[in-house]
Amino acid sequence: MTTSAETVWKERLSTMETSIEAIQLPGKSDDEQLSQNEEWCVVTVEGSRKRIRFHDYASIYEIPGLYEGLFYDRLKCISPFRVSRLLADVVRERGQRPEDLRALDLGAGNGMVGDELHSLGVKTIVGIDIIPQARSAAMRDRKGIYQEYLVADMTDLARDTAQRLVAKELNCLTSVATLGFGDIPPKAFTTALSLISTPGWLAFNIKEDFLYERDDSGFARLVRKLSRLGVIRIEAYRRYRHRLAIDGRPLYYVAMIASKQKQIPLSSIEEADSPRLQ
Repeated sequence: MTTSAETVWKERLSTMETSIEAIQLPGKSDDEQLSQNEEWCVVTVEGSRKRIRFHDYASIYEIPGLYEGLFYDRLKCISPFRVSRLLADVVRERGQRPEDLRALDLGAGNGMVGDELHSLGVKTIVGIDIIPQARSAAMRDRKGIYQEYLVADMTDLARDTAQRLVAKELNCLTSVATLGFGDIPPKAFTTALSLISTPGWLAFNIKEDFLYERDDSGFARLVRKLSRLGVIRIEAYRRYRHRLAIDGRPLYYVAMIASKQKQIPLSSIEEADSPRLQ
């Protein structure tokens, strides 16, 4: 059955301009040993074929419509839709309105999450990503979604940039399909969370493997520590199918919505990349 997320993105994809002629996924004999961060495809644009790894985001963003055509059309990703809708549901349950959110979209990419937030009535959305091509793609494909879109390294954020973000009184942090593979390290996540006002909201997702005790990405320990310190309170936790792998297997993620209860101690931000965090 077609999900509401798939319906929404099929409609949006139909209006996008693209020069893509074909997207070819590897056959089963090629992909048997591939992990999620090793997946790749071959895209044909104006007669030219190019092999691109899924985590080579800069190359993907440079081709209009490739991100959407690959992840949302071929591989049925629903995470921006699912996480943003869960956030809206929880916010409403607490007697607030999504329209009152002022969001910092961490790892904003080409604006998929910003697009979803905008559809919910969120008017102030600030994007931030470390990849310049991400900003260019968002400005190209989703004009008017972001009030501001910054290219910055959240592990080494300039003081004037941090002050400018704090002045916006942002009260919501979103980070979707960005955690656990090294794209956004724990320190970047905690730095972003420190910029959110209190009380505030946090909406993110992560592959379920990265929440197990054996995980070495640091996020399981980080979430436990932030909860134990009373910085955040988990309000909703939902396991769901994020997308399909290139061989058709479902990839399961966990969406989390949390309320920010108090500011993060500076020591926790500085220790966020430490393997001893627990």
